[in-house]
Amino acid sequence: MTDNLLILASALVIAVAGLASAAALVLLAIRALRQRDQQAAERQMAEVARLQTETSVRIDEMRNMLAGRQAELHRAVNERLDSVSHHLNQSMTSTRQHTVDSLQKLNERLAVIDRAQKNITDLASQVTSLQSVLANKQQRGAFGQGRMEIIIQDGLPKDCYQFQYTLSNRGRPDCAVFLPDKRPLVIDAKFPLEAVTALRDAKSEDERKVAAARVRQDLSRHVADIADKYLIPGETQDLALMFVPSESVYAELHDGFDDIVQKAFRAKVVIVSPSLLMLAIHVVQQIQRDARMREAADKIHAEVGHLVDDIARLHDRVVNLQRHFGQANEDVRQILISAEKVEKRAARIREVEFDGEEAPDPVVIPAPLRRVQAGE
Repeated sequence: MTDNLLILASALVIAVAGLASAAALVLLAIRALRQRDQQAAERQMAEVARLQTETSVRIDEMRNMLAGRQAELHRAVNERLDSVSHHLNQSMTSTRQHTVDSLQKLNERLAVIDRAQKNITDLASQVTSLQSVLANKQQRGAFGQGRMEIIIQDGLPKDCYQFQYTLSNRGRPDCAVFLPDKRPLVIDAKFPLEAVTALRDAKSEDERKVAAARVRQDLSRHVADIADKYLIPGETQDLALMFVPSESVYAELHDGFDDIVQKAFRAKVVIVSPSLLMLAIHVVQQIQRDARMREAADKIHAEVGHLVDDIARLHDRVVNLQRHFGQANEDVRQILISAEKVEKRAARIREVEFDGEEAPDPVVIPAPLRRVQAGE
């Protein structure tokens, strides 16, 4: 029993000792952990202090950079404001000058409008006088003749037309335009405008029918007169022109009296307005230009033939000159050969006569100059 108690006490002692050892080890471990945590905390505090220092330095650098950027931005803003102010002043100055110029031009245009209004007033009075002129048959004929003469004079040279030209049958058309075949193209400017005027002034349908019948009668008679008087076979062209001094009248004829227009065309009388007469004159210009070009082409062809003959003679003479030069070159070559032979013989003679002695200087006798004659 005692042994058991001793054993139990020994076991307890051993257990207590183990527990004490374990507790000591635990205390040592806790102390080591505390020391390691303290060192880690110190290192972290040092790192935090370092980061704080670097942060302060970077904050100072950023503060300085922001201050520099702010100063630069302030300077740029001031420069930009100065530039904007300068451009604004220039723009206001140019705008003011442009406004002044526009007002001046507006005043000038108003003055032009005033003059145009005055011209319109004068033109209205002239139209009134023109109506009075057209009311008179003789004056109306002179008006058509005048318009026709202006168109002809503007489009053709003076030697290509003649007013009041006399034909072989004593007929005297208002104008004769001479074509390259020397046969004149006859133009008549005495258009019967009274019937057309009466047709325009008609108030009722009966008056219109009467005026239309009169227009057909007057036009048919005038076309027949032109064909009988001014179309002479072999002397004049196959066509004659009847000039209508108004585009509106010409359009009205084609709209309402196409049968008369076709009848005139079959009679070889072409009714033309001022614009169509200008076109006909332009065609005449082209015909005359083509005729002059053909005449010039014939002259050029003849001159080219003479030029070819001259070139052939020049070729023959160049061949003869080349032959003479060839003969002269051959003669010069033969002379050079003879000169070389003479030089060799002179060298041999000098070696025989002056052997061992000093040879005198050769005497050069210049050859007489001779002028080379042509053909040699």
